[in-house]
Amino acid sequence: MTFRLRLRDWLLANDPAFSRLRQASRITATVVISVALLIAFHFIATPLPPAAYGLAITLSIEGGLAVRDRTASEQLVTRILAVVTGVAMVTLASALEGYRHVSDLVFLVVIFVAVYGRVFGQRWFALGMFAFMSYFTGAYLRPSLDQLPALVLGAGISAAIAHLVRTVLLPDDRYRDLLRAIASVQQRVDEILHGIAAAARRPILRAADRRRLHALEERLKEAVLMAESFIATDTRRPAPEPGDVSADLAIGLFDIHLAAESVIVLSLQAMPPAAVVDAVLAHDAGEMERGMQSLGEANVKQLEAARALLWLHTVRDRLNRSLADLEAADLDEPPPAPSPEPPAATARFSLADPALRSAIQITLASGIAMVFGLMLSRERWFWAVLAAFLVFTNTRSRGDTAVKALQRSAGTLAGIVVGLAAASAIGGTVYIVLPLGAACIFLAFYFLPVSYATMTFFVSVVLSLAYSLLGVLTPQLLELRLEETLVGSVAGAAVAFVVFPTKTRTTLDAAIRNWCDKLSELLEEARRGTSGLDLVSRSQALDRAYRELAAAAKPLGVSWQLVTRPGHVRQTLAVFMGCTYWARIVARKMSQDPESPNDFAAQIEENLKLASKVRETGADYFYRSRSVAAPVERHLPVSRDDAGLGLEMVAVSLERLHSPRVRPAGEERGL
Repeated sequence: MTFRLRLRDWLLANDPAFSRLRQASRITATVVISVALLIAFHFIATPLPPAAYGLAITLSIEGGLAVRDRTASEQLVTRILAVVTGVAMVTLASALEGYRHVSDLVFLVVIFVAVYGRVFGQRWFALGMFAFMSYFTGAYLRPSLDQLPALVLGAGISAAIAHLVRTVLLPDDRYRDLLRAIASVQQRVDEILHGIAAAARRPILRAADRRRLHALEERLKEAVLMAESFIATDTRRPAPEPGDVSADLAIGLFDIHLAAESVIVLSLQAMPPAAVVDAVLAHDAGEMERGMQSLGEANVKQLEAARALLWLHTVRDRLNRSLADLEAADLDEPPPAPSPEPPAATARFSLADPALRSAIQITLASGIAMVFGLMLSRERWFWAVLAAFLVFTNTRSRGDTAVKALQRSAGTLAGIVVGLAAASAIGGTVYIVLPLGAACIFLAFYFLPVSYATMTFFVSVVLSLAYSLLGVLTPQLLELRLEETLVGSVAGAAVAFVVFPTKTRTTLDAAIRNWCDKLSELLEEARRGTSGLDLVSRSQALDRAYRELAAAAKPLGVSWQLVTRPGHVRQTLAVFMGCTYWARIVARKMSQDPESPNDFAAQIEENLKLASKVRETGADYFYRSRSVAAPVERHLPVSRDDAGLGLEMVAVSLERLHSPRVRPAGEERGL
C-alpha cells in the first residue's frame, strides 16, 4: 500500500468524511491567501498597518468557525454583516483609545451584547463573535482613524476569500462526504473484526480485549452518526420514502451498526472461531460456510456469535449495493414547503432567561479578568479577557467550564515552552516562520473538535513565532501571557461556579430527561405499528440523545474525580448505552414486522413505566454509588423474531439502575 493510501486510511479512521480536515484547511487557506494578498498590496500599492493584518486574520478564523448558515447566499449575507460589524468595532475601539476607562467599559458592553445576541439565532452568534474579536483586535493593536480604509480592505479581503474557499475551493459536497463517511464506517467494522480475530486466538479473553472492543464500538458509532447526518432520516429534513435509494442506504447504515454491535455483544460472551472471523474479513463465502459447518450445534453461544458475523457480512454487502445505486441527486434537499413564518426570537430580559444569565456570567468574568489583568499589565490585559470569554464557549455546565479553563491554561503553558524553543532555534527567519506558522494554524483547528488543549497549544506556538518575527519575543513577554491566561481562566471558572451556576447534575438531569423522552417516543411509535424508516429515525434520535448524555457526564470523570467517581460513572453510562442498543434492536425487528406490536403491548407498557421512573430520578444515578447488577446471562439470536427479547432487555437494563443502594458518594457534591 502506498503512503498516500495509508495516509487516506488513517485520516478516514480518525476523521470520518474528512470534516476536521476540511475545516482546518479552509481556515488555513483563508488566512494564508488573505495575508498574502495584503502583503502584495503592501509592497505594490501602499503600506498597511498591523491592524489590517490582525483584523483580516481574526475574521478569517472566525469566518471558518462561526459562519454556519445553511446556504451559500445566507453565508454571504453573514460575511458582509461581519465586515461591517468588524470595521465598526475596530473603529469604535480606535476612537476611544484616548479614553481608556471608557473604552474598557464599552468593551464589557460589547461582550454583553455579543453573548446575549446569540438568542436570536446562528447568524447573531457569528456576528457576536466577530464583534468581540474585532473590538479585541482594535483595543490591542490601536489603529488610528486615518487607517480606516486599510481596515476595510483587510476585512473585505478576508471575507471574500473565506467565501470563495467555502464555496469554490473547498465546498461542501454531501455525496462525496457520504462516500467518505461510509468508507470510514467500513474501515471501523474491519478494525472490530481484527480485534475479535486477535482475541479469538488467545486462550482467554483479557480485560484489555474488552476495553479495545468497546472503544472500537464507540468509534464505529461516531462514523455511523456522521454518515447518517448526510441522509434525510430525521426531523432536520423530510425523510425519504421507503424504497428510495437514500432510504435503503439509511436502513443499511442502521443495520451495519446493529450487526457490528451484536457481533461484539455475542463475542464477549463466547468468541467465534478465528477462522470464521478471517473468512468474513476476506469476504470468502466458502470459508464462512465451512467454518459454520465445523461448529455444529454443541456451543449455542459460539454458534450465535458466528451467525452474527454472517449477518454482519450480509448487511455489509447490502450496504455496498445500495451505495452503488446512489447518485448525487438522491441526496439533494427538496425545496422547503411554504409555511407560515416562525415567530421571531424575542428578548425576555429576565433572570429566568438562560441567555441573559449567560451574558451576565461572561461579562462579569471578563470584567474580573480585566481588573486583575490590568494589575499585571496595562498593555497586555486583553489576553486575560480573551481567556475569560472563550472558556465559556460551547460549555454546558460549570464543570465543563472548569475543565476548559484547565485545558486552556495547560495548552498555553506547553505552547509557550515549545514556541520559545522553536523561535530561539529558528531565529526569526521569515522563510521558516511563515510556513511553520501556517502548519500550526492548520493543526490547531484540525484538533479543535477533539482537544481544546491541543488547539491552545498550537495557537500559543504560532503567537510565539509571530513575536519572534516582530522582534519582540522575550521570556518575560511569554511569562506575562501565561499569567494573563491563568487570570482569565480562573476568573471564568470562578464565575461559572458562583454566579448563576449550572451544575453538572442539572445538565445531566436535562440529558437524562431527553434520553427518556426519545426512548418513550420510540416505544410509542412501536406500539402504534409505525413504518420501518420512522422507527429507524426514532432510534437514531435515541442514539444522539445518548451521546448528549455521555457528554453531559464527562466532567464527572476529570482528574479531581478519579478516586471516587469514574468507575461508577462508566458503569452507569454503560447501562444507558446497553439500553440504547437493545432499543435499536426493537426498532429494527418491529420495523421488519409491523403486525407484531399487539404481541408486545404489555412489555412496551412496562418499559414506558420504567422510562418514566428513570426520568423522575434523573442525575441521581450518577451521584449515588450502587451495586450495579450483573448483566443478565442472555444472548441475542440473530433471527427475526426477537423483538420480545429486545423489549425484555430494555426493561432489564432500566431495572439495573434501581439495584439496592450501597453508600452515598458525594450526593450533595455535584459539579
